[in-house]
Amino acid sequence: MNKMTKKGKWLLVILVFLPLLAGFVRISHGKGGESQNHSPRIVNIINFVRQCEPRVDWITEEVLYQTVLEQIKIIKQYNFKATFLLQYDALIDPRYQKLMKELPSDQFEVGAWWEIPQPLVEESGLKWRGRYPWDWHADVGFSTGYTPEEREKLIDTYMEDFRKIFGYYPRSVGSWFIDAYSLKYMHDKFGIVASCNCKDQVGTDGYTLWGGYWSGGYYPSQVNAYMPAQNPEKQIPVPIFRMLGSDPIHQYDSGLGTMNQHVISLEPVYEKGGGDERWCRWYFDWFVNEPALNYAYVQVGQENSFTWKRMARGYEIQMKILEELVKNGKIVLQTLSETGKWFKENYQVTPPTSVVVLKDHSEKNLKTIWFNSRFYRANLLWERGTLRFRDIHLFDENMVSDYFKKPGTSSQCFYYTLPLVDGFYWSSVQTIAGLKFKYSDGRELRGDKLMVNDSPSGELLVYWPTDSPDGDILVRFKEKSLTILTKGAVKDNWYLELSSAPEAELPFLKVKPDRLSCRFKNWNYKVLLRKGRFQKRSNEFLKIFPVQGQIIMEFSSK
Repeated sequence: MNKMTKKGKWLLVILVFLPLLAGFVRISHGKGGESQNHSPRIVNIINFVRQCEPRVDWITEEVLYQTVLEQIKIIKQYNFKATFLLQYDALIDPRYQKLMKELPSDQFEVGAWWEIPQPLVEESGLKWRGRYPWDWHADVGFSTGYTPEEREKLIDTYMEDFRKIFGYYPRSVGSWFIDAYSLKYMHDKFGIVASCNCKDQVGTDGYTLWGGYWSGGYYPSQVNAYMPAQNPEKQIPVPIFRMLGSDPIHQYDSGLGTMNQHVISLEPVYEKGGGDERWCRWYFDWFVNEPALNYAYVQVGQENSFTWKRMARGYEIQMKILEELVKNGKIVLQTLSETGKWFKENYQVTPPTSVVVLKDHSEKNLKTIWFNSRFYRANLLWERGTLRFRDIHLFDENMVSDYFKKPGTSSQCFYYTLPLVDGFYWSSVQTIAGLKFKYSDGRELRGDKLMVNDSPSGELLVYWPTDSPDGDILVRFKEKSLTILTKGAVKDNWYLELSSAPEAELPFLKVKPDRLSCRFKNWNYKVLLRKGRFQKRSNEFLKIFPVQGQIIMEFSSK
């Protein structure tokens, strides 16, 4: 694994790029340096609770209840903090009420899981449209399937019943996906301080969330809960944290050429993910040791619908690992509302964050880097000596969600942001989409090493020495822009080229040397070049050429 573990490596980078970096790049130390001091690693144990599971006959109410008992038992065994989020059918069940009231309040948080079962609908004076007492179809089981007025009734019913049972309103509300209207109403009327939603995925259970703030927390737009806001006046002041702990390398490409991804995540039920000790140790190794801007976040836990007999092994593995990390001072365990409160105290707007993984758990030996800000997200993938941008999506707080005030009528749900590079949707079985580094003659640049450095100033620096003599590349992720600097033999002898499957629907309407005009889902947006040149000739892929060895893409212009 090639990591910056010594100050000398980054001093060398400074010397290599000094003529280009002078006056505007700040270098900090990586693993073992000051980045750890300004970058806490936060873990939430979040379990959400349903009273019924109509999809599987043997998963009875008793099986679901015993699963929660076992989760509580092991959490108490390790004396961890944890959050339990109750669906309404569990909230009104006397067994769960008694169980949750007996939990020590300084260790356990009880909040709301925002899926909509039959008892909540009928108690709110509405007609149930589901096939079962709990129906996972998006137009029935989630608030997106209801009008704003109906959403208010559902929220009022849940919140008042929660207060009658526990004596206070819940501070945290989680859901696979939640609409902005409901989230803002919950904050304004009932004072919630934190929320959580599903990881990025395509098609799982009929739910697609794609292109969002990839990991950690963000303040959502007032008109789109999946879209990070750029300005305080247009954000809902409730941070949403991404759940489930995706595999940062392999989740993205699973299912290429199809409209469904496989699940490779920290969920303890999955044998090739959170249920495998080797995979879990790999996950937490990079989580605590690699550079991370501002902070790193992950959610541990599982819904009771998966049952204890299926999740027990993975759950026990993860609790053991967390115990080791807590003892060594590597992580901070908090409840969801504690993390939400910490986030609001430290960040007025969504901060930049990063995920860096320079050692693969598989034989493919891939490396990846994720960068998130309130303006865009980007992903670099190193594969067999080559480097490409696998993903770049832009954020616009003014893009209204389809579900903001109009109920969804489909059993599925779709949330998107604005693509510049989409390595999943634009790929096929034969063609892997991405923005690749190429020499002027069309060959891909190559280089075996990759080093990454975070900075207290909110920048992420990626250093890639290529195989060309003295051919060095520095990728600089800033909150509003992305800069690529080159030196040596590749200085003016390279460009970026976007490849995609022939059938891919690309958003580019007009290509000018200094800007891209784009349209996606009836929304117009643009990408500006402060330095460099766009080029798109007929029967050619989009190319971006450097000027004086630099490309600077600006993502803050609407």
